[in-house]
Amino acid sequence: MQILSVYDDAFRAYGRVVEGMEAMVAELLPVLAETPLPDGVGYVPEEPALQALAAADAVSVHLFGGMPAQLGWCNGHNSRLNCLEYHRDSEYNLGATDYILLLAKQDEITDGVLDTARVKAFRVPAGVLVECYATTLHYAPCHADAAQGFRVLIALPKGTNTAKPAITPTGGDDALLWACNKWLLAHPESAEAAEGAYIGLVGENIDLAR
Repeated sequence: MQILSVYDDAFRAYGRVVEGMEAMVAELLPVLAETPLPDGVGYVPEEPALQALAAADAVSVHLFGGMPAQLGWCNGHNSRLNCLEYHRDSEYNLGATDYILLLAKQDEITDGVLDTARVKAFRVPAGVLVECYATTLHYAPCHADAAQGFRVLIALPKGTNTAKPAITPTGGDDALLWACNKWLLAHPESAEAAEGAYIGLVGENIDLAR
């Protein structure tokens, strides 16, 4: 699979590189670098050590326009797509190492299904803050170097990816709701599908290690 760069024009349909936040990034990176590195993939919606930084207030004000924000992390080792998710807002990512994002677009979903042939891969350099738009489908990062793994800060509106609200599906994309502010399309081969997630990905379960 061709791996593009977030500096390529192709990334503009999915997100942008955020400039001018160097002081905030410099405060976040050393704390992010001390977060755990699992053998698989670990995710914490809100990390107290990151949330305690002055940079957390800057994220809320400058990236989310004053909305309460949570700073968590997704770390570990991964090379597979497995699922794609979206939120009702942008997600901001910052890596302590280089990493790869597997992305698609919400308007590529047809009748509740997305063909994984539409997924594109983008490499994000360490220390580069990127915004993935609300209409961009994404999931766990992939490592650029298996020996290093990845440590990626995940900034979202407060409460995202916490417990799923108790709802009775009535239509729309209710069937895809997997957690608070998290709609998920799973590949049949994924652990999430085995746990009952909506199966909405067809085609190859992309594996960058192949």
